[in-house]
Amino acid sequence: MRQNPLILIALAALPSFALGQPFDDLAQVDVLDGWRSDDGTHMAAVRITLAPGWVTYWRAPGDAGIPPQFKFSSNASIQSITPHWPTPEVFGENGMRSIGYYDSVVVPLSLDIEADGQDVAIQGEMTIGVCEEICIPVTLNFDALLPAIGAPDGAISAAMADRPTTQAAANVGAVTCKIDPIADGLRMTTAIDVASTGASEHVVIETSNPRVWVSEATSVRIGNTLQSTVDMVHPSGQPFAMDRSGVRITVLGTDQAIDIRGCSAG
Repeated sequence: MRQNPLILIALAALPSFALGQPFDDLAQVDVLDGWRSDDGTHMAAVRITLAPGWVTYWRAPGDAGIPPQFKFSSNASIQSITPHWPTPEVFGENGMRSIGYYDSVVVPLSLDIEADGQDVAIQGEMTIGVCEEICIPVTLNFDALLPAIGAPDGAISAAMADRPTTQAAANVGAVTCKIDPIADGLRMTTAIDVASTGASEHVVIETSNPRVWVSEATSVRIGNTLQSTVDMVHPSGQPFAMDRSGVRITVLGTDQAIDIRGCSAG
């Protein structure tokens, strides 16, 4: 499987005790308690605050980044937790594209709760990459009590509003994915019927299988069609079955970002 040489070099340069240290001077996390709806959904968030000049990464960070990971402690009252990532920025690092956030980011969490009007504890940790000249993996612990009622929080609402728009709201037409086998996996070419999202457009393609490595997309616009090609490599190093319904395509334009779910055969 192909690996990211920049991350490997950065990690090798760190002393062994550095991995997993709190690094309170580089990044801090706090929980925004949020509020609970009548249907049992609780909207909360984690807020990551970075040291000046440092960045952290979006869920698909690009070849130069470290993907964030959540670990939540078990709680019988919490049935599921879903993170919602605000629209990130695209920036370059050592000739490679990275995707993430400067200074700080609020990541909303929607929790399906069965607690009969009770406060609910949420505990866990998130491991993120924080980068300036090198990338350092940092583990941040959080522990909070989510109130049974709470109140709407402007920071959470703003982060939810800052997510990429849906394909329906962006008037996206047909979305197709042409798949071809390559020596160590698959090559996918997507074609999206959508008007320009700005002078600069970056496309990120993800699969439903987090073990599959996906390359940076090579994209070209032809009229109202945005075409992108990526290579995908499975840990087996062989071609593999691809579920097109699980493909997620994010278009990050200078004027608009769009979240596209699924594609049809090209």
